[in-house]
Amino acid sequence: MNSGLWSQEKVTSPYLEERIFYLLLQECSVSDKQTQKIIKVPKGSIGQYVQDRSLSHARIPLSKGKKNHIGLKILEQPHAVLFVDEKDVVEISEKFTELLLAITNCEERFSLFKNRSRLSKGLQIDVGCPVKVQLRSGEEKFPGVVRFRGPLLTERTVSGIFFGVELLEEGRGQGFTDGIYQGKQLFRCDEDCGVFVALDKLELIEDDDSTLESDYAGPIDMMQVELPPLEINSRVSLKVGEGIESGTVIFCDVLPGKENLGYFVGVDMDNPIGNWDGRFNGIQLCSFASVESTLLLHINDIIPDSVTQERRPPKLAFMPRGGGDKALSSHSKPKATGSTSDPGNRSRSELFYTLNGGSVDSQPQIKSKNTWYSDEVAEDPAKSLTDISSDFGHSSPPLQPPSINSSANENRFHSLPFSLTKMPNTNGGIGHSPLSLSVQSVIGELNNSPVQESPPLTVPSSNSHGLEVGSLAEVKDNPPFFGVIRWIGQPPGLNEVLAGLELEDECAGCTDGTFRGTRYFTCALKKALFVKLKCCRPDSRFASLQPVSNQIERCNSLAFGGYLSEVVEENTPPKMEKEGLEVMIGKKKGIQGHYNSCYLDSTLFCLFSFSSVLDTVLLRPKEKNDVEYYSETQELLRTEIVNPLRIYGYVCATKIMKLRKILEKVEAASGFTSEEKDPEEFLNILFHHILRVEPLLKIRSAGQKVQDCYFYQIFMEKNEKVGVPTIQQLLEWSFINSNLKFAEAPSCLIIQMPRFGKDFKLFKKIFPSLELNITDLLEDTPRQCRICGGLAMYECRECYDDSDISAGKIKQFCKTCNTQVHLHPKRLSHKYNPVSLPKDLPDWDWRHGCIPCQKMELFAVLCIETSHYVAFVKYGRDDSAWLFFDSMADRDGGQNGFNIPQVTPCPEVGEYLKMSVEELHSLDSRRIQGCARRLLCDAYMCMYQSPTMSLYK
Repeated sequence: MNSGLWSQEKVTSPYLEERIFYLLLQECSVSDKQTQKIIKVPKGSIGQYVQDRSLSHARIPLSKGKKNHIGLKILEQPHAVLFVDEKDVVEISEKFTELLLAITNCEERFSLFKNRSRLSKGLQIDVGCPVKVQLRSGEEKFPGVVRFRGPLLTERTVSGIFFGVELLEEGRGQGFTDGIYQGKQLFRCDEDCGVFVALDKLELIEDDDSTLESDYAGPIDMMQVELPPLEINSRVSLKVGEGIESGTVIFCDVLPGKENLGYFVGVDMDNPIGNWDGRFNGIQLCSFASVESTLLLHINDIIPDSVTQERRPPKLAFMPRGGGDKALSSHSKPKATGSTSDPGNRSRSELFYTLNGGSVDSQPQIKSKNTWYSDEVAEDPAKSLTDISSDFGHSSPPLQPPSINSSANENRFHSLPFSLTKMPNTNGGIGHSPLSLSVQSVIGELNNSPVQESPPLTVPSSNSHGLEVGSLAEVKDNPPFFGVIRWIGQPPGLNEVLAGLELEDECAGCTDGTFRGTRYFTCALKKALFVKLKCCRPDSRFASLQPVSNQIERCNSLAFGGYLSEVVEENTPPKMEKEGLEVMIGKKKGIQGHYNSCYLDSTLFCLFSFSSVLDTVLLRPKEKNDVEYYSETQELLRTEIVNPLRIYGYVCATKIMKLRKILEKVEAASGFTSEEKDPEEFLNILFHHILRVEPLLKIRSAGQKVQDCYFYQIFMEKNEKVGVPTIQQLLEWSFINSNLKFAEAPSCLIIQMPRFGKDFKLFKKIFPSLELNITDLLEDTPRQCRICGGLAMYECRECYDDSDISAGKIKQFCKTCNTQVHLHPKRLSHKYNPVSLPKDLPDWDWRHGCIPCQKMELFAVLCIETSHYVAFVKYGRDDSAWLFFDSMADRDGGQNGFNIPQVTPCPEVGEYLKMSVEELHSLDSRRIQGCARRLLCDAYMCMYQSPTMSLYK
């Protein structure tokens, strides 16, 4: 599929009336007008519909013969707006979009999308549901229970829904979290007993009597879900005993796992009779049910106030554009039945909905006699609100509404059980209908008493979303409210902090800034809405813009006043052993993380906390070819990060943000102040582009020029015969297979583990060799014969895999041994090469073991788990002298809170590093104690230093 690319800039008008999402049914090739490159957007990508009017200035002409094109903003590439053919996409609901977006692999996402039954069941999975989890491809599924459901990152317009699962039974210890994600406690469980996964890794465990739908995936244009036959907020009646009781519909749908039984209706009764709390089999179906006044009944027991329902188009869960005339799929929800006008007549007439929204024998809907509100223009709807007690603000158990105990002559307030729908206002524009309970509105009754001009109490408070006066806010509903917070406070008689919003659109029941006779701010009539502050969240239309700016700008000495760190001018070597331990361990120790900084925090901690191998980077004077901000960067690193870390054991996030802002000055860099980055990106920008550090490694491929680099990435194919490789083995394998040699001995060797991306590990465990012998990997260095110990003259790469001669070792031989080894029939065809030796080789007695070895010591290991980096560092000579560092170990506050870094001793690491690789291979990962599992299973970079050359570079 070909398409044109409109723009690589952000959409300038985010004010879209609808949130419509599409999924690509085939790969899309688009042309980037800026780079002139062809970009592939894979099948399974999700895009948000962009209305033509908002991009009319950027639209390109259509090619001949192409019709019915629509604009999509691809969510995985938020700056790209594509022009696609309607037949190549299918519309999906926002709920399904959230479930699918969490699956990053587009092929797997598309596969789940086709499995309609499984995707639909994903909507039923909520906190408390029993599930099975697929942790690794091809392995067994483990039982668990869902403890968290929601987005892990909330900075986007729409975020993927992830599930936090506590693993049970044999799954315990197989996880990778205790419910913390990037320093935030999303749920609680034992260490390594939790996981965060997308829907494609989950399977809902259903009751034996549940009616299971087949995994048949029908044609895309037949995947349609019919709307319930009774409208939310419609008035209904039912027979109770000998009489008839009335109420308002607040729920109408099939029950999870009981779809074959047809529709059930939740009715909020006018009189206090009820028994339903909004839940079914532990799943929350309705947010505003009350056991005192809500009933759940089969639709056959419900009598609508009017015989026919108003014609309305059904919303489709899956609906390709242009396919609106096709019949409903046989896999849709059951056809609904409604009653006649005669309450005693039990026969029902079916309501059939076509894709165009028509119904059989439909007539204009009869206006309900609704006692909840008056929609006459001349009368303020707030005057006819049902009253409730002023104890509304007190906290209460979930889904338990306040008790009704009203007095006609007192000011009261209530939340109305109506969904938000836009309606014409007096000026012919679009406003909102009366407010719903889902927005927890607290409209004050308007009477003729004089308005007080001074609010009695104002609380300068903000909620977990960091909202304050002046914030653009959203009150989530369908559709949501949008407005600006004009006041935050606690009115008299309430134990709840409220927010006063000035809405964008007029809404029936709202005021001009008064609440219960008191003015808190001033705005146009019917635009002031007072709601609980905790029900507000940042305006989602600007989610991709606001949080980034806010999190960067708020990282300053004023906001972080309680977390500031010192500035230390004098050069400070690292403190080792007991002295270093006393300085470094504890909470609020290490480097404080903030807004996706863990890659940078952990890398700096590894390099400088207990090693001086790179200290010359902090001391080199500026030269004429250095960038203008060289001195600023070096001074920041030395006096505000490294020295304070070594003396006080703590560095504030504001110092790191300074460094991140400098990194963004580099032309080749972007996103360092806000995005998740890799340590190698950071090292390359800092060392090469800013500080111009002499390359740490000089490596030569046979017959080629020396290549300079700062770290070495191991590339290799997986060897199934090896259970747990050592770093020594991995490095040698990589060098032998690529025919590489170090041109000179490095003072610091940073080795990146073999992986396919950040997530897929080539080996389940890697043994981090405490000592690395690089003698056989060096050019111009005397080496021992593998057989007799004499001076080696030849090296044979083809002998490397020969297990008959020093298995797992590089094969080099003296002249005599080389001849004998290659007389064997299976080695006659080997091609060996002479060993490069120094020209001024001294006349030593090689046969008496006088050949020196070049060895390096492990001083730090950088690990990654679910995109979060942590560090292990060695602070002394003892095998157990290990510390574990997490820059986001704990959290103080919500979105605008602070991460609390922590450094903890982990002596158990030493015991595992004493094991043989065979013992480690046979050890179940679940039985590895403490932090050691992360060191052995999640290593990303291992850092080595030369004990004799640590200050040479």
